[in-house]
Amino acid sequence: MEPDRWLGLDLRHLVALKAIADEGSFGRAAEKLGYTQSAVSQQIAALERIVGLRLVERPGGPRPVSLTEAGEILLRHADAIQARLLAAKADMKALEAGDAGRLRVGTFQSVGVRILPTLLRRFSEAHPAVEVLLRESSDESELLEMVERGELDLTFWTLPTPPGPYESVELLHDPYVLVVPAGSPLGSLKRTPTLKEIGLQPIIGFNKCSAMDEVEARLASTGRAPNIVFRSDNNGTVQGLVGAGVGITVAPLLTVDEDDPSVEVIDLQGRIDPRVIGLVWHADRHRSPAAEAFVESTVDICRNLPAETAAA
Repeated sequence: MEPDRWLGLDLRHLVALKAIADEGSFGRAAEKLGYTQSAVSQQIAALERIVGLRLVERPGGPRPVSLTEAGEILLRHADAIQARLLAAKADMKALEAGDAGRLRVGTFQSVGVRILPTLLRRFSEAHPAVEVLLRESSDESELLEMVERGELDLTFWTLPTPPGPYESVELLHDPYVLVVPAGSPLGSLKRTPTLKEIGLQPIIGFNKCSAMDEVEARLASTGRAPNIVFRSDNNGTVQGLVGAGVGITVAPLLTVDEDDPSVEVIDLQGRIDPRVIGLVWHADRHRSPAAEAFVESTVDICRNLPAETAAA
């Protein structure tokens, strides 16, 4: 059988390709990698022989080099390979640490305010040798990408997850509520406002929020696009604007301060399906004893939240 040329592919070849794509020249790529320029040229030449296609455009002169279409395609695979290698490196560290070391957890605002304080206190008491490092982001997709790259061991997430190498556990159902300024006519109704009535009002929305995407889609289903007058990534800002009379908002209950006298919180009686909050991890990665214990502690904490956000 003819030997497969691809078996000669070395990780250094792909690293050189990425450096050239990032730097735009063989010389700067060599400086970045700590190689000589001729070494980088040799690695790219070897990679092109293995692939059987030209990967780098070499225009000559002062013009920057660039990748061919084949080079761009191969680079996308190289990025995925690098992500898996980083995940493998994280696995080895987790396996070595056992029930000690660092546990990296992704989160977002409402979880940070309503769940994490109790969870971290109890977990730290039971596992004092584990250092929990939190990474908060208003963009949930960033957290999943970090799980895939091995930069996070676990992350809170609004289920379901998109297709990918993920496993998850469901923690709780967080119902949507209508938040209006104190004294609003919507708050004095003897019934639950309809989605159409809500959609007629100026609405304060959220940025980069899968929960808000669902709300806006449901409001638009009434035949009228919602009038979003302001957006923010901060739950307190959204509620403050509602309290000031700028508009109303539909938000998951965990994001709302129910003790705020400037607003009224109205139960929507299931007019919008609740968001489902879960914990997500990489399906192909080793889960350390610390990560297992964190999942168990989180499930227990969420099971004992107040009835309106009871565990599913």
